[in-house]
Amino acid sequence: MEKITAPSILAQKGQKKIKMITAYDTPSAQIADKAGADIILVGDSLATVILGYETTLSATMDAMIHHTAAVARAKPHSLVVGDMPWLSFHVSEEETIRNAARFIHAGAQAVKLEGGRKRLNVIKSLLNAEIPVMGHLGLTPQSFYNTGGYKVQGKTSKLAMDLVEEAKILSNAGIFALILECIPDKLAQIITKSINIPTIGIGSGPYCDGQVLVFHDVLGLNFGHIPKFVRPYANFSKIGVDALSKFFADIESGKFPADNESYHMDKAILKELTSSLKPKNKKVANLS
Repeated sequence: MEKITAPSILAQKGQKKIKMITAYDTPSAQIADKAGADIILVGDSLATVILGYETTLSATMDAMIHHTAAVARAKPHSLVVGDMPWLSFHVSEEETIRNAARFIHAGAQAVKLEGGRKRLNVIKSLLNAEIPVMGHLGLTPQSFYNTGGYKVQGKTSKLAMDLVEEAKILSNAGIFALILECIPDKLAQIITKSINIPTIGIGSGPYCDGQVLVFHDVLGLNFGHIPKFVRPYANFSKIGVDALSKFFADIESGKFPADNESYHMDKAILKELTSSLKPKNKKVANLS
């Protein structure tokens, strides 16, 4: 299999559906790659899914780089995209480039950042630095406080038109793909037909050029709220709890470890060892 690249993703526009998943460590990246993922996103959802925070705003550059490197060490054929966290691309173009370069040094082949026309300058700076960029419109979790929570976006004609225009602006700027999160399905279809780059939907209906979900949501590896747009394909949480319950029960009963799960000593060496450990009779000195 050839390594998937940003240009090869761009070339999939209108050809075949793009398969994208988040992953945060080496084992999950290996699973995603073997299953046939085109893109692995090391998402800032790391903050909520893995680290237990309430929002993605708690994802730091150091945490993102740490987990991006772990995904890259799986050496997947999938394109690895690093998700630039909050405040990593909001201060200056120079700092944005330095932060994006950290993702590339960690093993990513592209970066993703949220926002439309207001991010145009930093996107152009990244592209000028030869760093491929994936865009993200619609529900942008890093704008959680500004938007008032996790809500469907583009529900009025004006807001919908704004999203269409922003998608065109990002596409014309030179990004290679665009995530559309939580927008009406027909609006996603309009945007997809309006731009020359692939759209990848999450909670945006079936008309996008590809789809992405969180690894743990797809596998049912969670205990929290499941969004409407998530379809779990397994229940790893239940499987995990059941397996560990059996493991702990076998520990308590003495069934684990069994004889075939233990290492054994050569009988002659064991006999010699036990013999040497036996207490030896000591003669009492005659003091009379």
